[in-house]
Amino acid sequence: MSPQAFSYIASGAGAEETAHKNKNAFQRYSIVPKLLNDVSELDTSISLFGKTYPTPFVLAPVGVLKQADEQGDFAVTRAASKFGIPFIQSTVSSFSIEEVGQSSDGPKWFQLYWTSLEDISFSFVKRAEEAGFEAIVVTIDTVTLGFREKDLFHGYSPLAHGYGQGNFESDDVFLSTLDEVSNSAIVDGIIKQINYPALNWSHIEKLKEKTSLPILLKGVLHPDDALRAVDCGVEGLIVSNHGGRQLDGVISSVDALPEIVNVVNGKIPVLFDSGVRRGSDALKVLALGADAVLIGRPYVYSLAVHGEQGVEQFLTTFLQDFNSSMTLSGVKDINQLKQMKIVHD
Repeated sequence: MSPQAFSYIASGAGAEETAHKNKNAFQRYSIVPKLLNDVSELDTSISLFGKTYPTPFVLAPVGVLKQADEQGDFAVTRAASKFGIPFIQSTVSSFSIEEVGQSSDGPKWFQLYWTSLEDISFSFVKRAEEAGFEAIVVTIDTVTLGFREKDLFHGYSPLAHGYGQGNFESDDVFLSTLDEVSNSAIVDGIIKQINYPALNWSHIEKLKEKTSLPILLKGVLHPDDALRAVDCGVEGLIVSNHGGRQLDGVISSVDALPEIVNVVNGKIPVLFDSGVRRGSDALKVLALGADAVLIGRPYVYSLAVHGEQGVEQFLTTFLQDFNSSMTLSGVKDINQLKQMKIVHD
């Protein structure tokens, strides 16, 4: 990647306190293995929203992937499909919902950034449903862009460079808002639509009426928001601080997870995002009560290094690491893993 593109992917907001905290917080949680169990055959499968997946992993939504590799979302979803791992396509992806939907037969979810004109949001959701996507992930922590000092230093915006317009330039509702259909008008229109500080619970309730797909809220850190989400009828939560890219100085995702799991109390699935780099990280997250684990930046780096084959090799290695961690912890399936003892130092 170019230095600007790499900085965009790798950096966090502000002083990057939260970005560093996400990774470092894992060191305060220790696995307590329980041994002399037969772990010769592992079962890493999970069930979510009436479907069974062979691993507890999901590839997190990352926009503008074309800046890492020309094949972008296509390469990632093709690699993920070989492992049965869901890929979450971003609203600001480089290719359209329909193109990504047709690029592989693997499971796909769609991530929604709420737009200023809600009819555009509803159009995206309808398109995702018709394209065979299995869930809608509403990112709720990006009602405005975080103060990303490194992007400001570089004067870099991938949206302004046209990397994230795949869904917008193919959407009739969005195009109808433009005075002219040109590249510059599309870019300006996206930047105008993508931030929406007025987003609130009423929008989620309205979205519930517009789709039959499971709705997950991504960006939940406060237990009150978790409880409100359950009451609102959403089907899942993703504990996340956006990889430290939004509000700097917030709680690490892994520190927020136990209380969220406690208040939700099994009513809906709780997924985890932000800071996972190794199989042992994922093991700790699942032992703390998460139902599935999102992986973000590592697959983007792998995409940049060697495209689809790079993502495939990363997933192969990550799963080997995770399976080895399970075996050495003395657990043979995810249910046993979720009962494993974790000590907070």
